[in-house]
Order: sequence, then C-alpha cells, then structure tokens
Amino acid sequence: MSQIHEGGCLCGSVRYRAKGKPARASVCHCTDCQRRTGSAFAVVAHFEDENLEITGSPLSTYEYRSDESHRWIRLEFCPRCGTTVTLASEQSPGGRTVSGGTFDDPGWLQDRAARLDQVRRSLDGLSARR
Repeated sequence: MSQIHEGGCLCGSVRYRAKGKPARASVCHCTDCQRRTGSAFAVVAHFEDENLEITGSPLSTYEYRSDESHRWIRLEFCPRCGTTVTLASEQSPGGRTVSGGTFDDPGWLQDRAARLDQVRRSLDGLSARR
C-alpha cells in the first residue's frame, strides 16, 4: 500500500495529500530558504505533481528569482494565514516542494531529512580535510 502524508496550513483553509515517497527530501540552508522560513534552514519534500493533491482555498503565489541560481521560484501560500505550503521552481518542473512543517505528522520527513543532512555534513567534513 502506498504511503499517504496529509497536511495543510496553520488556519486549515488549505489542505493537501501527498502520495508515496517524495522524489527527494532535504534540509536546505540556502539564503532563499533562510529568508522564506525566517530560520537557519528549511525541511522540505519534493513530490511530482501527480502525487500531490491540494484542496480547500486556492493558494496565493509570490514569484521571484533566486539570488544564487537566478532561476524563478514560486512560493504558494494560504491567502488567509500566510503559511507557505508549497513552492514550485524552474529547477524542478513537474513537481512541487512541500514545506516540511506543514505535514500533520512531520516526524517521518524530519527523521529522513535529518539523516540526509547528517550524511551531507559528513561528506562536507571529508572534503574540507583534503
């Protein structure tokens, strides 16, 4: 049976259902993610469009160009409470990245993303020693 992960915005006006495993999950420390979350990092999961169903209020959008890659990024957020639920990007056509904190049970993703980040930091440490 396929995994189902549900979530939504702070006020509950926007809901979603993600099916299966994400194409990728990560902890991102880029400047854009720091600015959009107000934190040192963002925990995210990327799903192909056919595996993500959004219901409730239509999402509002804000599109800008990344400082680092100069590609467009479209933040998709609840028009009522402002929660960034998903984002789409020029870099990843055909899919959406879901903000990790919006899952009803974010534990499955945060555990996976933390392990990925741990591996990344280990690899960074190895390359710094050379």
